[in-house]
Amino acid sequence: MVVLFVAAVGAWLGIFLSGTVTTQVGPVETGMSLRPAWHGETVVDASPLGTLTFHTHSAPLRLRITLENIDQERAKALIEDPRLADRLPGIIEEDLLDGVRALLVRSLLCAGAGALVAVLLVHRRPRLALTGLLAASVALSATGALAVLTFRPNSLVEPRYSGLVAAAPSLVGSAESIVTRFESYRSQLTKLVTNVSKLYETVSTLPLYEADPKTIRVLHVSDIHINPIAWNVIRSLKDQFAVDMIIDTGDISDHGTKAENKFVDEISGLKVPYVYVRGNHDSMTTQKAVAKQKNAIVLDDSSKKVAGLTIYGLGDPRFTPDKTTDAYSNPQALGEFARAHLGKVGKPDLIAVHDPDVARGFSGLTPMILSGHTHARRTNMLPTGTRILIQGSTGGAGLRALEHAQPTPVQASVLYFDKETRRLRAWDDITLGGLGEQSVYIQRHVEPDPQRMISPEPTNAPSPTGTITGTGSSTAGPPLWHQGQSSPMLQRSPTEGDRES
Repeated sequence: MVVLFVAAVGAWLGIFLSGTVTTQVGPVETGMSLRPAWHGETVVDASPLGTLTFHTHSAPLRLRITLENIDQERAKALIEDPRLADRLPGIIEEDLLDGVRALLVRSLLCAGAGALVAVLLVHRRPRLALTGLLAASVALSATGALAVLTFRPNSLVEPRYSGLVAAAPSLVGSAESIVTRFESYRSQLTKLVTNVSKLYETVSTLPLYEADPKTIRVLHVSDIHINPIAWNVIRSLKDQFAVDMIIDTGDISDHGTKAENKFVDEISGLKVPYVYVRGNHDSMTTQKAVAKQKNAIVLDDSSKKVAGLTIYGLGDPRFTPDKTTDAYSNPQALGEFARAHLGKVGKPDLIAVHDPDVARGFSGLTPMILSGHTHARRTNMLPTGTRILIQGSTGGAGLRALEHAQPTPVQASVLYFDKETRRLRAWDDITLGGLGEQSVYIQRHVEPDPQRMISPEPTNAPSPTGTITGTGSSTAGPPLWHQGQSSPMLQRSPTEGDRES
């Protein structure tokens, strides 16, 4: 056992010291290296633009591909000549395989040499050294076989990006292209190399995301909490991803006071439709201030068709600075609030609300629901087929970012809808480091079943009964009212944030 351990250590050291294999992949000169890792992945380093990470296999090996240089003439010819561009998938695949083969041979030789030398140094017995060499060869061969058997081509359409936000759309690529144009990993590799070629060719002028006539691009933001940095982020993402509209799922304000209204004037400078639903930190005064912006679309128990998508929105029933809203202090009451408006929803392509508990009340009525409120991004697929995307805080939770040991990240998502089916095809989750941090991460997700059936909730579910009168008690059960009847809490009593004077 000691011999095997020494051989394993020597083999891994040999791989570490094996260096980098240089190979030409299409127009790009790359350096390839293989290293032990806890998780199998392939990392493409396109420095200084950023890195792309793909979870391509399960073996404990990391393949790192570094873009060293680019043949400008060859890149230009591939981009401009359709005949050469058609041959690019085969060229890239052949070049990559040649490079990986050379890397594997070199890594195996270095690992074997490392195992042999390590056992000789420790035990000084040639026979044991040969045993260690054999064991290391078998182990490495098994690891390589595991990498081949567990290779996942589909991982190439869901990269994780880290680097400059301006370069992200160009490196990650078009969601529509990934979903509908490229049917195999070979073509996706072509897109990656072509995009990198374009970026290096233009040097300082980074190309913008190409607008696709078949895709509706939606920027989802939430919980800005009057943080001015959010507008810089939103403007940058709006331009770089060429979005068709922005959907804000509430809490643009912090206390809902009239003094905060000036903050929402930034909306008019975005020049694209800004769909907004009220959050629990937004007063009716906040809602009216947003509605005054010429490109704003305020949805409060109403629907509107925007950029080809029919969107239903419902403002949050609570206003947290108003302490008389305890009637909505539990998830069940919020679910009843949602069900009270089921009859007005119709069949929208998308629903926007603030609280995920309200969102679940609309399960089965639409393929996609957007919400916020929790300051932690996640997505859930409900049994009915409805997907809920809960956005993090695009304002980094405002001043609340200072309340925790780690700063709250700034988060937003770009959603890609098919213009014909109006179904979600893919989405990019964008995360920027919080206060004092500089990191930028973008994770691409592809909807596995865009055309899935959306089934309504079972009809035998208990229907809400009763009425609400005034403020709920902390010991009483949740307030209920007849389905279709308006909630009295929508008619909020004047508060500090609601008074115009």
